[in-house]
Amino acid sequence: MKHIARKRFGQNFLTDAAVLYHIIDAIGPRADDTMVEIGPGLAAMTRLLLKALPHMHVVELDRDLVARLAKEFPPARLTVHAGDALKFDFGSIPVPAGKKLRVVGNLPYNISSPLLFHLAEYEHLIEDQHFMLQKEVVERMVAAPGSKVYGRLSVMLQWRYAMDLLFVVPPTAFDPPPQVDSAIVRMVPLPARLPCDAARLEQVVTKAFSQRRKVIRNCVAGMFTEDQLRAAGIDPQLRPEAVTVEQYVALANLR
Repeated sequence: MKHIARKRFGQNFLTDAAVLYHIIDAIGPRADDTMVEIGPGLAAMTRLLLKALPHMHVVELDRDLVARLAKEFPPARLTVHAGDALKFDFGSIPVPAGKKLRVVGNLPYNISSPLLFHLAEYEHLIEDQHFMLQKEVVERMVAAPGSKVYGRLSVMLQWRYAMDLLFVVPPTAFDPPPQVDSAIVRMVPLPARLPCDAARLEQVVTKAFSQRRKVIRNCVAGMFTEDQLRAAGIDPQLRPEAVTVEQYVALANLR
């Protein structure tokens, strides 16, 4: 029985075989990996990953798809975690000593940013992440300072990860086709990120980009003085998108 994609779950199923194999090549699954896939859908990528893996985990919200997965794959090959990835405890997946999780998925566009921030809570447990996302979102994630799309998402993720836009996927690779291009991003947690309190950095960056057309001095007025901006190596006349991740961290570390 054909599964009808549900808009409320943001379902667009990847069906292009060439694109699927390209993604698998980018992931490079190894037999001893502990792999978890978010939103396996109709299991197109799951089946290919299981050619290289003896076992993997998936997190799926749609009950109909959970039932399909459980019917197709025995528990010895696939552990199905039925539930919302936004609430899922990725730390609950058992990993051998000395190993970390590898996370993959075609993420629903409607929850992509919140899900990326949820996963950031587990970065210390993760080796790498390969995701399909809306191309526009990936461009924001990897944007360099000075770019028009560099913003809060760029800073908060680049503080934690080394990221690369690997390749673009057209709407025709999906059923039903989305209205936008997609892209594959690789995210590798930084081995030694700059020390900073995440909540404090989030507060500073959110404030800075709340009025991105203004200069940074005006954006953070009431939170920092011009002298404090200079102490963090920031020209008060710069716009928020011209301030580097390192400078935002230095600013957040001022007390």
